[in-house]
Amino acid sequence: MGDIKDIIKSVVNSCDLELDNIEYITHGKRWILRIYIDREGGVTLDDCTKVSARLSRILDAEDAIPHAYLLEVSSPGLDRLLKRMEDFVKYKGRLIKINTKIPFNKMTSFRGRIISAEMEAAKITIETEDNNKIEILFSDIAKARLEVEF
Repeated sequence: MGDIKDIIKSVVNSCDLELDNIEYITHGKRWILRIYIDREGGVTLDDCTKVSARLSRILDAEDAIPHAYLLEVSSPGLDRLLKRMEDFVKYKGRLIKINTKIPFNKMTSFRGRIISAEMEAAKITIETEDNNKIEILFSDIAKARLEVEF
């Protein structure tokens, strides 16, 4: 998958986009290669179409995947997962839902706004809806997702 990831990243970057995530999964008997792309300001349907067409041509020419598969290209969505420390820095000020591996104040699920994200210390601070500030080490995060605000 390493070579394929390099090919995918190169194609995505050549379209002035960022590679957010790659999933290679089976659904029944069918293989799915799912690519998530992003950029500041969001991704359009044309962006997805362009990346899909370029990737399809290159992956087929390289015969990078030896069996039939379905290629899907999309954005991570408004309620995207936050998987890297850089994601917390990028979305500072945004509302998130976070689940922790260990309890804080006897709880493992929180909803709040990111008020700081310290790369060096690998920790984030959120302010919950009841105005409590909670510091969480990145290594203690089980899952974090942006919340859609209306």
